[in-house]
Amino acid sequence: MELNYVLGEALPAPGATLEVAPGVRWLRMALPFALDHINLWLLRDRQAGVEGWTIVDCGISNDATRAAWEQIFSEQLEGLPVLRVIVTHMHPDHIGLAHWLTERWGCRLWISATDFGMARLSSQSTTGFGGERSAAFFASHGLTDPDAMAKVRGRANYYAGMVPRVPESFRRLTDGLAVEIGGRSWRCIVGHGHAPEHIALHCEALGVLISGDMVLPRISTNVSVHDIEPEADSLALFLGSLRRFDALPADTLVLPSHGRPFTGLHTRTRQLHEHHDERLADVRAACTERACHAADLLPVLFKRKLDLHQTTFAIGESIAHLHALWHAGKLERQAGSDGVWRFRTL
Repeated sequence: MELNYVLGEALPAPGATLEVAPGVRWLRMALPFALDHINLWLLRDRQAGVEGWTIVDCGISNDATRAAWEQIFSEQLEGLPVLRVIVTHMHPDHIGLAHWLTERWGCRLWISATDFGMARLSSQSTTGFGGERSAAFFASHGLTDPDAMAKVRGRANYYAGMVPRVPESFRRLTDGLAVEIGGRSWRCIVGHGHAPEHIALHCEALGVLISGDMVLPRISTNVSVHDIEPEADSLALFLGSLRRFDALPADTLVLPSHGRPFTGLHTRTRQLHEHHDERLADVRAACTERACHAADLLPVLFKRKLDLHQTTFAIGESIAHLHALWHAGKLERQAGSDGVWRFRTL
């Protein structure tokens, strides 16, 4: 079964929205990366007798995104206020403008506690995104190109550049929590591996899942190991989290953060499992021939040329695949005299 893109090729125009379900509107904001957009969502809401909107995810903090939001506010909200801002996770394209939006509308940020804390930490001292610690961590996994290392060291403010501030307070989202939005219940589904405590939202009444980055239709979600948790088993956490979507109806309309809305949730999660199973087999085969570090495996896992932005994600994914096999007892790892971790099949 293939995925079904229910709106075909339709995309919301800049500054406009498309209704994808009753009371659910889709909008897109530009991103300055190869992945050039993020999908955001407006949910018709009512709190304490006040009619308005809930925003799900924010875009990065820059003038262009603020200007796009101002156009949305003036043309798409029907004169009603924003009542709350929900953020699925702490990555910059999702939380970047949360501080501005909550101050602009005098409302509360809703997010998991772990991702709120990580966003606060990262906006004050970049962790896992650049600087000396990231460069040292990448070097310990074989990434030694001098130009790449200099650029990683120079990105000490990478996260803060897109998330300069995080709201001072928040309301906690937890796994299984039912959030009433516009008279409908949206259940929180936690996911790990891509972010510390990612929250997807499922509305049974509408048959809709706001999947965030946990389930994307055309690309595999980035699953990385970072310097702040250097022995993490991120891939096992991510694949285990995908199982949480198995109980949802097969015809669920999935609203992803990147790409187009689709049905075929179970098909897509199966594809993601198969994709990672194949990559794990490739990694294990390479480590059978010789001991490998994560940088050795970049051409095994990624067949295209990578720029610096892509390489920092790719090395994190390579480590995640090695760690999945290492934690499962299928690889052993050893630090060489050069301080680099290498992995070999048991």
